[in-house]
Amino acid sequence: MRTRQPVHAVSAALRIFFGMIWMTILTIPFVLITPLFTASRTTRVRIGNLYGKLLGSAVTWLVGARIVGLDRAKLDTAKPAIYIANHASSLDMFLGMWLCPYGGVGIAKQEITKIPVFGLAYKLSGHLLLDRANKERAIASMNALAEIVRKNRLSIWLWPEGTRSRNGELLPFKKGFVHLAIATGLPIVPIVTHNAPQVWPVASFRFSPGDVKVEVLDPIDTSNWSVDDIDSHVAEVRSLYSNALGTP
Repeated sequence: MRTRQPVHAVSAALRIFFGMIWMTILTIPFVLITPLFTASRTTRVRIGNLYGKLLGSAVTWLVGARIVGLDRAKLDTAKPAIYIANHASSLDMFLGMWLCPYGGVGIAKQEITKIPVFGLAYKLSGHLLLDRANKERAIASMNALAEIVRKNRLSIWLWPEGTRSRNGELLPFKKGFVHLAIATGLPIVPIVTHNAPQVWPVASFRFSPGDVKVEVLDPIDTSNWSVDDIDSHVAEVRSLYSNALGTP
């Protein structure tokens, strides 16, 4: 993987500035147009996908990430599906927005709606909100999300670690993606990103332009998965990432 030296602080600040300008330019018409399609969640999701692709690709370019090894056909032909990815970089969210196929939704905590501008855009887009205040509400919320996905034939994009790794190492996987797979019957498509933390570390505004390899693994059939075997399903999928990344 090729990684250059970190960009100068002034250059990094300019890149962030232009990224914020671009996000504002995209967000204003999105917020104005999307409410016109409140009757069709699928349409709102697709408009949100376009917004994400324009914003995500621009930010990926601004930080100097060169995407290599991507087999986009594997992403598009598998849908609808549950797409999952490892989570160890500040680039991950923007990369996910760019790569997520049309008709794909993200899942975020309710708190995201409190973020100025972006929270409103997320809510309008038709993406999914999860109430994790307590276990019972979280399960009920997950079941409701599954029904929305089935009804609208949507795909899902999520990070099974639940939070970003601070040191780049693979964290334990949470069980939510397995619950969703069982509830929806959708296949799981694992996406492994390499070198993203070296290009844009977590909680940093310093970038080191370089290659980010995006590896799309074969879809996993979940039609025979059972709630009784959730732990083994989680371990099975996580082992694919461990092997691909060469980490425990």
